[in-house]
Amino acid sequence: MIRRLAPLTALLASACMTAPAPPAIATPPTATGPFATSPVASIEPVPDDWWRLYEDAQLDGLVKASLAANRDLAVAYANLDASRAAVRQAQAARLPQTAIESGLTVDGTRSQPSASTIPSTDWDLGLTASWDLDLFGRLRAGTAASRADVGAQAAALDGVKVAVVADTVQAYVELCGATHAIAVAREVSTAQGRLVALTRAQYAAGEISPLEVSQAAALAASTRAAIAPFEAQRANALYRIATLQGRPPAEARNLDLTCAAPPQLRTAAPVGDGAELLLRRPDIREAERRLAAATARVGVARADLYPRINLGGAIGLLTGAFDATVTPLVSWAFPNQTPARAKLGQARAGERAALAGWDATMLKALREVETALAAYDAETRRKRELTVAADAASAYARRAAARVRLGDAARLLQVDAERASAAAQLAQVQSALAVAQAEVALFRALGGGWRTTPTSR
Repeated sequence: MIRRLAPLTALLASACMTAPAPPAIATPPTATGPFATSPVASIEPVPDDWWRLYEDAQLDGLVKASLAANRDLAVAYANLDASRAAVRQAQAARLPQTAIESGLTVDGTRSQPSASTIPSTDWDLGLTASWDLDLFGRLRAGTAASRADVGAQAAALDGVKVAVVADTVQAYVELCGATHAIAVAREVSTAQGRLVALTRAQYAAGEISPLEVSQAAALAASTRAAIAPFEAQRANALYRIATLQGRPPAEARNLDLTCAAPPQLRTAAPVGDGAELLLRRPDIREAERRLAAATARVGVARADLYPRINLGGAIGLLTGAFDATVTPLVSWAFPNQTPARAKLGQARAGERAALAGWDATMLKALREVETALAAYDAETRRKRELTVAADAASAYARRAAARVRLGDAARLLQVDAERASAAAQLAQVQSALAVAQAEVALFRALGGGWRTTPTSR
């Protein structure tokens, strides 16, 4: 007797199975420590509203407008709503399902065996109900997977927010940088225009040769040619700001934005450490939730190895009489369980892929931060040296001009000095823009912006 009950006992014991736990995520100790030491960074935690570190009210307004109307964010919000609806659907599947059915049938006299001309009418009304007992956790695991999908979509939404903010700040930085470069290039070009006029006057007086005139004219034309790319860069930045705010690029012409130079941090950039990064980066949180969803789907596939028991019943008025039935329905793919085991194998492979995906995402995040930090530090040092070079080149140009006026040097010396000064000034302007771009890239890599997602917009 005990041997006969053994299979039943094992079946009932397996009914107590809980959803499988996700595999342990192994984080190397070095991944949670501080980043590379740099004078441009501090270990202070990254603020959620990191763009406010620039103390620029105009930039704050642009970020706010982008978050309110960006189309990519609208897509992400819709995807999150769809995931939440899937959770409600999965939760509802665990409750009894009911349906009301009715029917009206009229039998004509031709189908009746008697000679009566009165038709026969039947009216049926019934209430049916069914309930999946979920003894083996299939529905519970499905609900857990749906909830994990919601977490993944919420993290993906945070990732879009980080990208939208970073893109907005980047466009503003490039707008200001291009504006500054245009102003510097025009100032240099004006000075070189005066040099060309003076050189031509000296040539007309027979004091210099055509060589000096050609050199000065070529230098002035080269500086003027540098203005057009900066103007295109500024226009492109305006178009990006408009589209980030969900508006056509043509409306960028109506944007009233004024800035003389790209914004830069007043203090060292707060970067935190690796442990904070793993908790903050949206793509890491998304990968962790994808892993939890994949693990829950292993539970769904495993439950298919066991019987599915559904309790059904009906009550109502059927063909003029009251009737009620209760029927348990058992479905079980046995003994051929090859399809179910293959499905389980696929789910477990998906879980391993999700775990490897988390590792890859974690390593990529750490690499991006270290790379961005190194680039930011290097460009900051480069800008410092270019500032020294620009000051030296300006002094060189002033002294060369003084020697030419005294007749102690040829005009070509002044032209060469002006060329060196112009190149140094433009390089300094471009480096200032590069520093600001590197700052934005660093904050993008840090994932600054959001740790959690609000329940609504």
